[in-house]
Amino acid sequence: MTGSQKSFFYAGMATLCWSTVASAFKLTLGILQNDVFTMLFYSVLFSLIVLFLTVLFQGKGREIFNVSAKGIVSSMFLGLINPFLYYIILFKSYSLLPGREAQPLNYTWPVILTLLSVPLLRQKLKWTHLLGILISFGGVLIIVMRGQVRNMNLAHWPGIFLALGSAFVWALYWILNLKDEREATIKLLLNFCFGFFYITVTLYLTEGIVLPSWKSLVGTLWIGFFEMGLTFIFWMKALEYAESTSIVSNVVYLSPFISLIFLKFIIREQLYFSSIFGLFLIIAGILVQISKPKNVFSKSSFYEYK
Repeated sequence: MTGSQKSFFYAGMATLCWSTVASAFKLTLGILQNDVFTMLFYSVLFSLIVLFLTVLFQGKGREIFNVSAKGIVSSMFLGLINPFLYYIILFKSYSLLPGREAQPLNYTWPVILTLLSVPLLRQKLKWTHLLGILISFGGVLIIVMRGQVRNMNLAHWPGIFLALGSAFVWALYWILNLKDEREATIKLLLNFCFGFFYITVTLYLTEGIVLPSWKSLVGTLWIGFFEMGLTFIFWMKALEYAESTSIVSNVVYLSPFISLIFLKFIIREQLYFSSIFGLFLIIAGILVQISKPKNVFSKSSFYEYK
């Protein structure tokens, strides 16, 4: 295969893997009876195995022990945000909402990133950014209202706030990670090491660490491999072989739509027009914002970590 073909192959693999995780979240939460902490504990454990083996395969094992004190402190903080805080909020939102709603709402993180980039990166909002924000949040409103303006169910709001909160946490992590110039794989591994420590202590002090059923282990294995670990490698390879990262990046926009198909046929969730149209508006708003490649949303870096 040519370099371009390899790039699209890895991009397609990454897109397909990311498309399955919403269904994996719902299935595993159902088996574990919405035990978010246990689900996160084993998911991060499996992701650490993937990341550690990747570092060894790349011949970067010694770099783990050459990290500066500043790098350690940075990973201690970043690991608190992701995977610890981010996935606790995200998994909890999936336990309260249908996947068809939790997934698109979480996908608003690029929109929130635009807003956070103003105070944190000192970037200016252009009219294309404002237009994109309005379009995307129009999609959010459609999903939240479920196509019924007058009959809004307040019982769903905790899950809605958590899903949007997870988007905020990821956008914050993205910006902080952007400022950290360490090698990407080493940085991610160390962040997850500290995140695993936090979730281990939390689980031990609350519910206790137990070995769940084999079905839930399969679910957390899938999440650890394809949400947190292996797919990251696929995406890095896609960017490595890409002749034009802007073209390859567009493949990822298929992920949330494919995810809805998996939710329908695997989880048996009913798909509403409001969810599909709302997601379409969210993606359209993001595309409007990244139309100028010199801003924070340059497509070459936009999906560097997601």
